[in-house]
Amino acid sequence: MHEISIKITINGKTYEKNIKPNLLLIDFLRDEIGLTGSHIGCDTSQCGACMVLHNDSGIKACSILVAQLNDKKITTIEHLQKNDVLHPMQEAFRNNHGLQCGFCTPGMIISAISLVKENNNPNEEEIRKYLEGNLCRCTGYQNIVKSIEEGANKMRELGDI
Repeated sequence: MHEISIKITINGKTYEKNIKPNLLLIDFLRDEIGLTGSHIGCDTSQCGACMVLHNDSGIKACSILVAQLNDKKITTIEHLQKNDVLHPMQEAFRNNHGLQCGFCTPGMIISAISLVKENNNPNEEEIRKYLEGNLCRCTGYQNIVKSIEEGANKMRELGDI
């Protein structure tokens, strides 16, 4: 298979590479540039563990080709923390124990940020509906919902919406 040239900005750093046209974003992130915060959980685009931000919207990195994102900007979980200070949503997940094993947590946090960027004051029903594309096999989601409520409040307070 022939390679194509792409240019993509991830976490503020621009990468220009030759890639196979069928290379998935998740494989590019993990295997090509060593960003392993986004996880591969199902290979069927069902679990949401691979979520990243594109224009403040969550996308599943396992279901989009890098070639589709040529000249685009992506943010991964690794880029949320600034100067050793957690993003408000990360802090909220820590405060409310919105995780157990942590495998789904990066995708949950990215989805939560995406939700708050769309709807800065989501209620419990809206949060649960938005998380339908994210699976957690450990929790009952209650602490995840509490985390997102707190994270949304903090993001509003800080003007991070």
